[in-house]
Amino acid sequence: MEKKFRVGVIGVGAIAKISHLPILSAREDVELVGCMAKHPESARQAQRRYAIGQAVDSIEELLKLNLDCAFVLSPKQEHPEQVKKLLQAGVDVFCEKPMGLTLREAHEMAEMAEKTGRTLMIGFNRRFAPVYRKAKEIYKDQAPDVIVAQKNRPASEYRATLENAIHMVDLMRYLSGECVSVEAHSIFTDPCYETLCTAQLQFENGTVGMLVADRASGQWVETMEIHGHNRSIYVNAPDSIKVVDEKEAHVTTLTPLAMGWAKVEDKLGFADQDAHFFECLKTGAVPLTSAADAFRTHELMNRILTAAGLPNLE
Repeated sequence: MEKKFRVGVIGVGAIAKISHLPILSAREDVELVGCMAKHPESARQAQRRYAIGQAVDSIEELLKLNLDCAFVLSPKQEHPEQVKKLLQAGVDVFCEKPMGLTLREAHEMAEMAEKTGRTLMIGFNRRFAPVYRKAKEIYKDQAPDVIVAQKNRPASEYRATLENAIHMVDLMRYLSGECVSVEAHSIFTDPCYETLCTAQLQFENGTVGMLVADRASGQWVETMEIHGHNRSIYVNAPDSIKVVDEKEAHVTTLTPLAMGWAKVEDKLGFADQDAHFFECLKTGAVPLTSAADAFRTHELMNRILTAAGLPNLE
């Protein structure tokens, strides 16, 4: 019989309910042994809905459940303390992005993972989304001329660019390597609730990246265009990707996935991301979005926020 991972969950809010808890509760190699949340009743509701062993009130109680690993899905300001406690206790950790609210916190988390020898994977699920994986497969190690990434929503939120547009920044790093120069601009009344951030990024491989993150758009929009080497890629996330060369255009849609029953966790990469985490635990491989790699995305995010005149990660 395959070993079951004893899994604890911290945080049972939107991201947990939309993606991780349905995925984890359906995996045959996972036993959800405990959960905790800021509001105890929320933890108890999640316990009943997802057949979790216990709802506990503290991380100390969670650690008494002999965890193999934990999913930290709590608000971003709580990540550093929770993750470090888990790592110090010998528990492997999956942590949602962003790692924290400062580079110092993010660096300490990555350092703690290295010091303890535990796995710390950060939740940049877009790298696992089928449309973006296909884009990566097409360009491989070639440097496109330009990447135009947009991630827009109708309303702002606290530290909106850090919270949401960081996905597109991470994807541009994934496709183009490290960034050598940054220009950025923003619009805001309250700098902690900005309505727009734009950035132009020059990467070491020559690619120019352009980011648009508007928080006063008509609807939720996530798109990416990639041009170069006599071909173009148009991603309309999470549903379709069009690849155009000198002779033809080929469109792939995700509607047929799972016989038309593809869920958001499939289309946005959550299921493959979580599967990758457990595969790394089984094999000892370094996660694609390891803490060390994710820290570099946070460093770039800090440069963008600083250039845009927004609160940064210092």
